[in-house]
Amino acid sequence: MANTHHSHQGAAATAVSGNKFSTTEEVDFVIVGSGAAGGIMAKELSTAGFNVVVLEQGKRYGLGDFLPHDEWMNSVNQKMMGGSLADTPQTYRETEDEEAKELSYRPLMYGQMVGGSSVLYGANFWRFHEVDFKERSLLGPIKGTGFADWPIDYQELEPYYTKVDWEMGVSGEVGPFDPPRSKDYPMPPLPIKSSGVLLKKAAEKLGLKPFAAPMAINSTAFNNRAPCMHCGFCSGHPCEMGAKSSSLSTMLPLAEATGRCEIRSESTVFNIVTNKQGRVTQVQYWDKDGNEQAQRCKAMVLSANGAETPRLLLMSASESHKNGLANSSGLVGKYLMLNAEALNWGVFEEPLNEYKSVLTTQVIHDFYDADLSKGYYGGGGIDARALPNTPIGFALDGLPPEAPKWGAPYKKMVAHNFTRTLTLFSHLTSLAMERNSVSLDPKIKDKWGRPAIRMTYQDHPDDLKNMAFFSNKASELLDAAGAVTQWGTPIEPTRIAAHLLGTCRMGDDPATSVVDRYHRSHDVKNLFICDGSSFVTSGRGQPTMTIMALAFRAAEHIVRFAKNNDI
Repeated sequence: MANTHHSHQGAAATAVSGNKFSTTEEVDFVIVGSGAAGGIMAKELSTAGFNVVVLEQGKRYGLGDFLPHDEWMNSVNQKMMGGSLADTPQTYRETEDEEAKELSYRPLMYGQMVGGSSVLYGANFWRFHEVDFKERSLLGPIKGTGFADWPIDYQELEPYYTKVDWEMGVSGEVGPFDPPRSKDYPMPPLPIKSSGVLLKKAAEKLGLKPFAAPMAINSTAFNNRAPCMHCGFCSGHPCEMGAKSSSLSTMLPLAEATGRCEIRSESTVFNIVTNKQGRVTQVQYWDKDGNEQAQRCKAMVLSANGAETPRLLLMSASESHKNGLANSSGLVGKYLMLNAEALNWGVFEEPLNEYKSVLTTQVIHDFYDADLSKGYYGGGGIDARALPNTPIGFALDGLPPEAPKWGAPYKKMVAHNFTRTLTLFSHLTSLAMERNSVSLDPKIKDKWGRPAIRMTYQDHPDDLKNMAFFSNKASELLDAAGAVTQWGTPIEPTRIAAHLLGTCRMGDDPATSVVDRYHRSHDVKNLFICDGSSFVTSGRGQPTMTIMALAFRAAEHIVRFAKNNDI
């Protein structure tokens, strides 16, 4: 592939009316997905001089479209996560022996809009630690799992974590358990909230070491974006200030400013076409009017998330790829990891007013590392927040199990507890198992006629033991913080998640992985896959910063390959 920055030679696309490209001409790259990884890919490739078309199935919104704050639209109707379940159904089963069923909610949650889930995320931005990349070597095998080392280590990824800090915008301060870093945070931590004060007080009482939560939210004006205004509509909601460091507010405007990147919203991809030589030649999609289109390209980057990416690869089966594209290993869609979690609530005597400001301001990593002397694998971190922190969600899900369900006593408890409730959220590991997967449902279709995403998932017994351990630790913290009453979510199988990891895992061996260390498909030389699907292990519940760091790193290598005509 030749760099087309200085000339449009051969089949390089010519820009039509600014940064619009013709589907009949061959652009350098088609990127599917505009979220955490796709936005970075678009910016990095277009600023390197390549012509890029980004295909995004969701709508495009401007910051002004995010007002007024509408909890019913965003949280209940999930307008920006696919809207009606009838339009975008998913199915769930615990084992392959069962027939998957539709549930009353989406098991796999992600944003469907320009900017993807990065527009809606809570913006917790922990780096992985050094241990996350080499646990298999340190701890040994775990029976019944695909527990493995990553083909890269923390030191190799560290410069790209720093790139995320400074190009996306992350606020924070170096914590007691942080891995080595080459540069400090660009912004100080966000102001501590009541929940943070209580967690800090309780943790120090128990001999633990809390620290300021790193957040992808501006604490000060940064990179021509406003600071957080502390409105409270943050996690699950878009930010009308642009203070949240989403792809929509950071990377995509820079990509479009080059004049070499076109973002096509409401473009629903259904097939990746390859030629007899096994190379991607075009990407087929339906436009917003339902017309079938196909964009020709020299290469493709698939960044649609850990559920949509394997679905598209499996849908792109052909004579030469009978089990789906890039699937000679048979592992596309396998090794799904969702990040186990534990939730504990406490009600306090005085108002905390957690409905204000960002999601969380303090975190504990004292139990981050796995300790096999406990008899199982698992680790994680705990932060303090209110969950849910908005009125409708709290009224539906924020009360203790024994709370009245209706009438005056119910209203009284909602009114009292809403400003006095604190949640300790434990963000945990999930073991990679081949039986846990994303696949194509053989019966249920979405509004386009595509097979619905079918999730098969059952937590490893160690994951459940880890949940119980952290729930007990959170209960101790709530006692130390002075909670008047407290309760925890029952330890039960994971059936809903927003972290979709491992379904196109990275590795050096084509027989046991889908992409190589540079995110190039082992099977298709001009197909790159970069999002949460490439993860080898789950980390401790906050994957987005690592997804972004991997995207910056992969983009650098893709640019090098392209300029050396090695795609």
